[in-house]
Amino acid sequence: MPKISHFCAVDNVMGMKIGVLGAGHLGNIHLKLLAELQEWDVVGFHDPDIEKSKAASETYGIASYSSVDELVSECDALDIVTPTLSHFECAKLALANNKHVFIEKPITNTPEEALELVKMAADSGRVVQVGHVERFNPAFTSVREHCSQPMFIEAHRLAEFNPRGTDVSVVLDLMIHDIDIILSLISS
Repeated sequence: MPKISHFCAVDNVMGMKIGVLGAGHLGNIHLKLLAELQEWDVVGFHDPDIEKSKAASETYGIASYSSVDELVSECDALDIVTPTLSHFECAKLALANNKHVFIEKPITNTPEEALELVKMAADSGRVVQVGHVERFNPAFTSVREHCSQPMFIEAHRLAEFNPRGTDVSVVLDLMIHDIDIILSLISS
C-alpha cells in the first residue's frame, strides 16, 4: 500500500480545468482564490444549496453546475470543500473519473477511507493533495528557518466556538494543522 507522503503536486497546472465542490464558507474562499489565479481555468462549482450557489456565482462570475456528475465531467481536477463526511465519496467519484483531487483537510473521516483513496490515486496515476494550508501561513514561514532542531513544542489554538466543523473531532478539524506543522519541522 503506497503511503500518503508519496504524493506530490501536479507538475504543471497551467490551463488545467478545475471544479469546486462546495460553496460554503471555505468553498467561497477557494472560489475567490482560484478565480484570482491565472494558472487555473475554473470551469465551475456545485453546491446543493441553491441560494449559496446563486450568491457565489454572482460574486465570482463562476458557473454553478446542477450536479456533481456534470461538474466532474467538465474538469481535470476537483477541489473538494464539502463537509468531511462526504470527502471520501466525492474523491472516489473524481478518481474513478480520472481526475486529480485537492481535498480540504481532513482527507476523510476514517483512516481506512484515506488508505483506499491513496490506493485509488496510485492505481490511476492521479494526484490527491490535502489542504494543509497553515504551513504556508506567513507567521509560520517567517520563523520556520529559525526552528532547525526544536526540543520542545507547545501548541495552543484559541478561538470562539464555530459550529462549522462539528461533523468531525477538534483533532481532525483544527489540531491537524498543528500536527502538520510539527511534522513539517521534524523529520522523525
